[in-house]
Amino acid sequence: MRRAVFYVVLGLAAVAFLYPFLWMAATTFKSPAEVGGLSLIPDQPTLENYRLMWARAPFGRALINSLFVATTITVSVLVFGSAAAYALARLRFPGRGILNTVTVAVLLVPAQLTLIPTYTLIVELGWIDSYAALIAPYVFNAMAILILRQFFLQVPRSLMDSARLDGMGELRILFTVFWPLAKAPLATVGILTFMGAWNEVLWPLLVVRDEQLMTLPQLLTVFSLGGGAGPRQLAPKLAAAMVLVVPVVAAYTFLQRYFIESMASTGIKG
Repeated sequence: MRRAVFYVVLGLAAVAFLYPFLWMAATTFKSPAEVGGLSLIPDQPTLENYRLMWARAPFGRALINSLFVATTITVSVLVFGSAAAYALARLRFPGRGILNTVTVAVLLVPAQLTLIPTYTLIVELGWIDSYAALIAPYVFNAMAILILRQFFLQVPRSLMDSARLDGMGELRILFTVFWPLAKAPLATVGILTFMGAWNEVLWPLLVVRDEQLMTLPQLLTVFSLGGGAGPRQLAPKLAAAMVLVVPVVAAYTFLQRYFIESMASTGIKG
């Protein structure tokens, strides 16, 4: 009986969590007269809201921009973050302890605190209205370094010694020995980095004014708050939001096994 009650409560919680998202998805296919209803099944399904969205703003270009920026940032964080984590975990050099401390300290600094200095630097470099302004501030991630470093510390040193006896260099050891073993933490870092880069809206609003360079969240904000959807038209705004949500859901669905495995392994000691 307790188990039955437990599953009923979990089921109700799941419905409460999923209903707003399902309602948003259903509303994108509703006519203006149906938008106010709570039904999840449109009486007369239509794609007019998506047509209006694509016609009133360059969402296609914004989608490509977001994919390029988020993918580039994710790949950069994985490559540079894993290299830094490998050096901090396995190499001996002067100042390693200080760098470990600085990496942790970076996490204690609010991002808003560095917003103005970073913006000033981007202006001085002449990178306003460019992909470099969107990508450069995010190519290194302290959290990614810490996650990967913690995993690399658990890799047996005998594997490194064997690889060095075979004549491998440090970079080759990293990418051919450590990366295959670190699929779960790499997937976790990849998902978190991609989601963060994909959903970022404040920084693009500061450094990009050209509509052709806007990312999807930025254009969605301008589209919604600037009146691009039209007066009191909720459905086109929700259609634009669905275009923003789908790639993240797809990425998480593809990598969720590794993500859950990494989260579960953090509780294993020894």
